[in-house]
Amino acid sequence: MKSFELQISYKDWLYIVIIGMFFGFLISLVFYYINEEIRYISTIVFSTVCAFFISFFSFFFITISNFYILPNTQKKYWYIISFIFSFLAGWCGFSLTYILFDGSYPIVKLLSVHWLAIGITIGLLTFLIGLILHQFISMKYKNELVHSEVLQTKLEVLESELNPHFLFNALNSISELIYQDQKKAEESVLKLSKFLRNAITKKGLIDLKSEIDMLNTYLHIENIRFDEKIVFNLKCDEKYYDMLLPKFSIQLLVENAIKHGFTGELLVIDVIVDEKKVEVINNGKITSKVVFGVGLNNLQKRLHILKIGYLKSTIEDDKMKFIIHRSNR
Repeated sequence: MKSFELQISYKDWLYIVIIGMFFGFLISLVFYYINEEIRYISTIVFSTVCAFFISFFSFFFITISNFYILPNTQKKYWYIISFIFSFLAGWCGFSLTYILFDGSYPIVKLLSVHWLAIGITIGLLTFLIGLILHQFISMKYKNELVHSEVLQTKLEVLESELNPHFLFNALNSISELIYQDQKKAEESVLKLSKFLRNAITKKGLIDLKSEIDMLNTYLHIENIRFDEKIVFNLKCDEKYYDMLLPKFSIQLLVENAIKHGFTGELLVIDVIVDEKKVEVINNGKITSKVVFGVGLNNLQKRLHILKIGYLKSTIEDDKMKFIIHRSNR
């Protein structure tokens, strides 16, 4: 894996090329006004084109260097290699521009006497500018790395809050079942084991199919406690099975429905999935004013951190409904 120090995005390169051309344009204006002999539009065009070619060769050489040379070279030699490639970018950019503009242009005539020395000087300046850009981009990616690690830590803290009550209740249910039906108790232990294996995965996002599989395991265990009075219906096209969601997002909403909606009668929970949202609907007890407690706040924060969307609740057709509205990723 390449070091973040070698990563320069295409967006960064676009900015570098634009800034380089603008810088070349400004330099050409200086020459345009201080020297009457080269006060032509061609002077501005020459400098701008030269800046473009220097940026282009910088992109070409640094990309080759970052992908094929530096990752296979000891870090102590990086600056020497970077100096060579940065110098070549400046030298080649200027030389190519000089060759493309024939001797009839006043700026070329003026440069012709010392073009070799000018090419070397521009190569050295390109290295210095490249060094500054390298430090800037390194700082940018270091900040992004720190930010990413902070977000990951927040996610891990949030995920550590999940399911302690469920685990306590599940173990109580299984302990009671041991004296009633040992075969069911054994099956439930295996289901709980599977559930916990999925719970400790380090992935913050999982696909919908995996989430539904874990939900079925969860409901199997809960139905031991509630005498099969929880009915689950999934309405989802298979094309959405690859949709990514925060781990245990639907499970948490179903757990919330059972906790606050179960009245002792049959509780029907419908999960409806489409491209823009995930709905969890239950026919249990209606809560007119929903207060987001630890679990729902936890999910809301994870949705925000992972940039998935946001959570809303509503009452529709005398049923409680929680909706994960997905943002465009």
